[in-house]
Amino acid sequence: MSTSVIEPGTRLAGRYRLEERITDSGGSCLWKAIDEILARAVAVRTFDPEFPRIREVVTSARAASRLTDPRLTQVFDADDSGESAYVVSEWVVGENLEGMLTKAPLEPGRAATLLYEASEAIAAAHSAGLSHLCLTPRDLVWTTGGTVKLLGVATDAVLVDRQTDDPAAEDVRGLGRMLYAALTAHWPGDEDGSGLPAAPAVDGVPYAPRQVQAGISHAVDAIVCRCLGIGQAEPLASPADLARALRGVPRTPLPLFAGLGHTQPPPRPTGHRRPATASTSASTQPHRPPSQEPAPSHVPPPRARGQRGDYPPPPAASSTRTAPARRRGAHGGDRRPGNRALMGVAAAALTVIVGLGVWALSGIAGDGESPDGGVTDKGRQSTQPEPSTAKLDVQGVVAAQDSRPNHQDTSIGEGVETLIDGRADGKWETQSYADPNFGRYSKGLGVMLDMGRPVKVAKVEIHSPSSGGIVQVKVGDSQSPGGLKAIGRQPANGGVLNITANPQATGQYVLVWFTQLPSSPHKGKLGEITVYGSAG
Repeated sequence: MSTSVIEPGTRLAGRYRLEERITDSGGSCLWKAIDEILARAVAVRTFDPEFPRIREVVTSARAASRLTDPRLTQVFDADDSGESAYVVSEWVVGENLEGMLTKAPLEPGRAATLLYEASEAIAAAHSAGLSHLCLTPRDLVWTTGGTVKLLGVATDAVLVDRQTDDPAAEDVRGLGRMLYAALTAHWPGDEDGSGLPAAPAVDGVPYAPRQVQAGISHAVDAIVCRCLGIGQAEPLASPADLARALRGVPRTPLPLFAGLGHTQPPPRPTGHRRPATASTSASTQPHRPPSQEPAPSHVPPPRARGQRGDYPPPPAASSTRTAPARRRGAHGGDRRPGNRALMGVAAAALTVIVGLGVWALSGIAGDGESPDGGVTDKGRQSTQPEPSTAKLDVQGVVAAQDSRPNHQDTSIGEGVETLIDGRADGKWETQSYADPNFGRYSKGLGVMLDMGRPVKVAKVEIHSPSSGGIVQVKVGDSQSPGGLKAIGRQPANGGVLNITANPQATGQYVLVWFTQLPSSPHKGKLGEITVYGSAG
């Protein structure tokens, strides 16, 4: 069975159902498929019978399957004994570095952190005797689960028949090119390595990053130059050396959500508006063809510091005391002479009474008088009313899990956007497990909602498409499930769950996840999630 006649719907090894062809070039084809036994999406590479290196690719894939670093794409299966050879690997959902850079360069601190993670992952592969040799911005993915993934370790080089006498130096150059691209949104490598604009160069040597983009520190600039051989500094010898160098420069923690922040941040959203969801590309294939016409780099001007929304000013306080009508005589004449004398006596008496009253109150106030003369008697002050609760805007949502490093449930990254789209029937679900305790692979699976700023959470409403299992809600400012405070848990009931925080919990992140799956089938499902509360 050749690649040319394999069609969607074909089953390999009786379990991998091919669904969508992603790429087809160079004698191999990459598919999105479903592992029907484990009920999860996977990436499957098939080969034309005439492809000359099938055995080498399968052998490299089997070697890569032994890697345990969670930042490297997992290989699940590889076989060339039957009629159709194949390699099955993790289906990665997220945005690759090239996609991020079509808007603008990354903020330098985040670029350094992203490539630090990538360098450590490649160093782990080298320690196991494997390398990449073909690193491009398409191979580095920021997943919808908030993790770094590197694609194609060990297999990509065999697919394109790339070899080198110094794999450590080659991978350092590849990582350095990606760091250069992250800092400048320009590609300093071969044209076929990326669709980004080419880096400006003189006699084939690219300009240093600081000459292309402002705001890059001397330390980070020097690291890139050492990777790419720009200047006279001693080159970095291995990915581990690069990781150590990046560990010593200022780095910004990576956010939970894809879209890592650029050198010029877009303006903060105003009004009642749900932000557009970043497009996610299932970036499992090596060397995905770049877009022929990259989107132009355009970043709106940043919001001015201290700028607030345009609200009408409060009306000026006005004194509209109504003057009493002048009293008339019984026959309509003014009784001015007698009245004036009487009013004078009354005014004097009133002045004395008011003066005595003020003196008495001053004595009673005692220590309750504030330094500026105002009365601060707590018993006389009106208490500030508690803010009323209302539906809060959710700024983003991603998958969340507390799983073993070598077992990440990639299926929970799909359909997260349907949980905040205003429709009750969300499309989010976990893969199927052997028992309600996630087969002992995980402590919890769910989604993390980003409110955009700290808020006071009073209640979380969750649509539950199916019954069974335990749903828990946690709130806090940490992006890690373990750093959040639990506010409640309920059994999924096939209807609507209302989990109330008493007292209200404050934080930027709201975690909704299963801590136990239904008894049958062992799969969790969630629908629309709504958060009620007030500004923090």
